[in-house]
Amino acid sequence: MYHKVKSSRAVKGLWSLPNNLTFYRIATIPVMIGFLLFPNKFCSLMAAILFSSASITDLLDGFFARRHGTVSDFGRFLDPLADKLLISAALIMLIPMGRVPAWIVFIIVGREIAVTGLRGILASKGIVISASLLAKYKTGFQIAAIIPLLIHYPYLGIHFHVVGKFFLIPAVILTIWSGVDYFTKFFRLTRE
Repeated sequence: MYHKVKSSRAVKGLWSLPNNLTFYRIATIPVMIGFLLFPNKFCSLMAAILFSSASITDLLDGFFARRHGTVSDFGRFLDPLADKLLISAALIMLIPMGRVPAWIVFIIVGREIAVTGLRGILASKGIVISASLLAKYKTGFQIAAIIPLLIHYPYLGIHFHVVGKFFLIPAVILTIWSGVDYFTKFFRLTRE
């Protein structure tokens, strides 16, 4: 889904509740990274809790923006960027711990950088692409994989690392699929 915006439109509601939730998501990243610098059972659990709370704000900011009519171009830009930063930071920190293969992180982060670049090019032409349903599924599976990979250690007989690996495969497939979808939309829109 996309729409054209007027370049003269001012950023409205910068400090609205939805944008504040997005700012919270960004602010949790350095704290989560701090916990992951000490990969023990407690710090891994704390990083997972922080990541989970930040991920929940992704659902809430969109809900409040639509409910209160505070959807803004700034929010449409910042929301997916915050998701990309959060997910990329978590995955990159998991590589040296041996919890996720580097090639998977490269695919996911590479796709995020490429799509951000495409969004930037389209934004310069006054076109904003909202996140597609496919991209939302991609994000959901990435989150479902990252939370147990962050926890890593067994709790209550659940092997969280195995659970995370289980969700990682569909996350990678959806990452590639949604990336191809964005490139297809980009080339179609730039020809119009």
